[in-house]
Amino acid sequence: MAHRIRRHSGWLVATAVAILAVGCGPENEQNSLRPEGQAADEIHGLFMPVVVVAFIVGILVLAGTIYVAIRFRRRAEDESPKQVHGNTPLEIGWTIVPALILAIIAVPTVATIFRLADVPKGDDVLEVTVVGKQWWWQFEYPDAKVVTADELRIPVNTKVRLDLTACDESLGQPDTTSYCNVIHSFWVPELAGKQDVVPGRTQGLTIEANEAGEYLGQCAEYCGLSHANMRFRVIAMEPSDFDTWIAQQQAGPAVAFQTKDAEDNDVPAGEAQDLVSTTFACTGCHTFDDSTQSSYGPNLTHFASRSTFAGGTFEVNRQNLVDWVMDAPGMIPMQSKDCRLPPPATCVGMPSFTKNTPPGDYPVMTREQAETIVDYLLALQ
Repeated sequence: MAHRIRRHSGWLVATAVAILAVGCGPENEQNSLRPEGQAADEIHGLFMPVVVVAFIVGILVLAGTIYVAIRFRRRAEDESPKQVHGNTPLEIGWTIVPALILAIIAVPTVATIFRLADVPKGDDVLEVTVVGKQWWWQFEYPDAKVVTADELRIPVNTKVRLDLTACDESLGQPDTTSYCNVIHSFWVPELAGKQDVVPGRTQGLTIEANEAGEYLGQCAEYCGLSHANMRFRVIAMEPSDFDTWIAQQQAGPAVAFQTKDAEDNDVPAGEAQDLVSTTFACTGCHTFDDSTQSSYGPNLTHFASRSTFAGGTFEVNRQNLVDWVMDAPGMIPMQSKDCRLPPPATCVGMPSFTKNTPPGDYPVMTREQAETIVDYLLALQ
């Protein structure tokens, strides 16, 4: 008996230590219990009463379990417990009471769901199209004709209607391509609940921020190798500051385009011209000169105006960018084991230009070349 007690005590201590270790993890600045917008307030207002009811029910069930375990424990080797074949009043009671509790909870739950599903109307509603890609988020402001990535900027105290999709129809990509073949989930805990982002469909979500600041979001549906790195942030700004930012994004590229390629397309000027357009073909996936255009990779026309990159994972600074340009998969997993196979095998995400470079005639990138490209990126205000 003493041996069993010691063994069970060991398991209890190990469980308690594990729970404490999980609870002491680093603060990720995402807290659905700290609502900062109308939708989050409504969800919080529904969640807390349900938690209280669940806590009371849990205590009663635990107390009943302990009582039965002690009251009807075995007292002698030859003693058999009294057999009970049924108790009609008790069985009716434990069927009706949970049903009533669920029915009571269902009323405010359904009402909240319908309120959150309402599409806001009016000239003051900001429309934004959100496209979930592997593994980053594109934000398009259709009225302003601005396309950006990883950072969703909104004015405070303004309803923002998000049209969410996992397939960028503007590129003419069918749903079967790697561009839009997985489900994502858009979640900013402090502003709203989760909303699935499904290829070939458009889902709606309304968010609103009460105060200026940054609110961290993430993909909440497993979507591949770099799902955990598919982050973003909502930056709430005063309306005047938001209008200034939109005007800056609508302006032309910070670095002028001076030449054309063989197909009469603009190519970046300066030392980085051949590197990004010809040597490493960055312009095949990114746009550098037009903030209205969607592209396979993030639109980089005003890249330096952002504070983060790579799905909101890394701070925009010279060291991070040089490492990223040279070997992006070394910082975030993006390439499967099939990446090195010949076509039709494909790679998702940015390739490495120093290790396992793309098939074809791609040269190995030197640090000097990477620094030249980064200097150009940091000029794109």
